[in-house]
Amino acid sequence: MELHRIGIVIAWIFLYGYLIVASVDFGAGFFSFYGKVTKRDHIINPIIDRYLSPVWEVTNVFLIFFVYAVIGFFPDVAFMYGIALLVPGSVALLLIALRGSFYAFANYGARKNIAYLFIYGVTGLLIPASLATLLTISEGGFIVAEGQHVELLLGKLIGSPYAWVVVILAIVSVLFISATFLTYYADRAKDTGARELLRRFALYNSLPTIFMSFLAFFTLRNHNPEHFDRMLAISWMFMVSLGCFLVALALIIQRKRYGIAFFFVMLQFAFAFFGYGRSHMPYLLYPYLTIESGVTSEAMGLALIVAFIGGILLLVPSLILLMRLFIFSANYVQGKKQT
Repeated sequence: MELHRIGIVIAWIFLYGYLIVASVDFGAGFFSFYGKVTKRDHIINPIIDRYLSPVWEVTNVFLIFFVYAVIGFFPDVAFMYGIALLVPGSVALLLIALRGSFYAFANYGARKNIAYLFIYGVTGLLIPASLATLLTISEGGFIVAEGQHVELLLGKLIGSPYAWVVVILAIVSVLFISATFLTYYADRAKDTGARELLRRFALYNSLPTIFMSFLAFFTLRNHNPEHFDRMLAISWMFMVSLGCFLVALALIIQRKRYGIAFFFVMLQFAFAFFGYGRSHMPYLLYPYLTIESGVTSEAMGLALIVAFIGGILLLVPSLILLMRLFIFSANYVQGKKQT
């Protein structure tokens, strides 16, 4: 496999990992705030806090790996996107910093303070919305590059129907992924009240997720016909994604096998996400940057591959240990063992 293909596969795998892990985190923040506002925090917040306590530290590891992979393998990305996304990127970093402050003060009463919970909940929706604009911009039409001058057409981006569809899709997808996992987590904890409430959240966000997915697909036809045609060529991946969604939804409706339901949700987003990425190739930014034109030198690429293999060998065992000690530990999930 060519160096540029290895690089983009590595980057996309880490971005998918971030999509799943961060979605659970972001959605949990919103549900925690919603529970406080609706006076149902005593039902769901203990489950949410028990999950987040050992896990939140590793969420951004996937994002860091993704950023280093993209910039390392495709250094031109830093120039093309870095200048144009200076303001949107700064907003995203500010939101992440605000969210981090909640965790920093969590043990000092932040979990019960309505102001902190508001920041926690709102950033859980705004961060994925702001990051989703990166995928929108990659479709072209929002950046003008002439030599060393790169300009983001912010007005055109704000007025784009496709951009808003992607933002809404990102938000409802985060809520659906998070609610599905937390339903499984509450079920393992044998907490019937939390499980039923989170199950309703999963059902409420299931159909909006699929509807916005279809809407994004068809609005892309007007915005980027070339990419739309590439997606049609591998439509089987998106059909499989829809099938996985239907299986997960059926299990949730029937109130059984919530773990398998979440597994099919992960498959749903895996097929859709990798199908989108595959159809997006070879472009990193329409029409200026491709994976062939922006790839780094072979020596640098091989060094990066070795470094990422080493990083994965450290990350995977750590995640397995974390899941065994906390996420899949019956005693911890049921509140019999604390961190």
